[in-house]
Amino acid sequence: MEQSVTVQHNMGLPLRGEYLARYLDNLALLERLHRLLLDVIKDDFERLGIVDINPVQALLLFNISDHEVTAGELKSRGYYQGSNVSYNLKKLVELGYMHHERCAVDRRAVRVRLTDQGQRVRERILDLFARHALRLHEEGVIEFAALDAVARTLKRMERFWTDQIRYIY
Repeated sequence: MEQSVTVQHNMGLPLRGEYLARYLDNLALLERLHRLLLDVIKDDFERLGIVDINPVQALLLFNISDHEVTAGELKSRGYYQGSNVSYNLKKLVELGYMHHERCAVDRRAVRVRLTDQGQRVRERILDLFARHALRLHEEGVIEFAALDAVARTLKRMERFWTDQIRYIY
């Protein structure tokens, strides 16, 4: 996907084509990594015989953890799109992975938390991630310093994109 594109920056300075190409490569890589993560979870769940929930729902359980949250809170934290999170929460409640109850203050909002069954799925995901982390370390796939540098870089991109959204509105 090597691209030789020059874009005019707001201040009239050309953006080097190599920088834009690398940025686009990284965006595509982020998308592929997310899809691969979902495939890894799906594969692991199929081996365990867990077929009633999908990888997105499993990650939702993992991210909720021990918290009690509303769909709006999950959306505002940037974890999920609004319509997707509402559908998935409803499905997880129906399947017995989550409890739900109306908020006392705002009766329109529903708070959810994991059931014991939901906690077991969360623990399976945590175990999967722990196994991966151990193998990455033991096999020397990526050193801690590099992993830490990637995390810092991705957090800077997250802040930049968040600022872009705030700037628009």
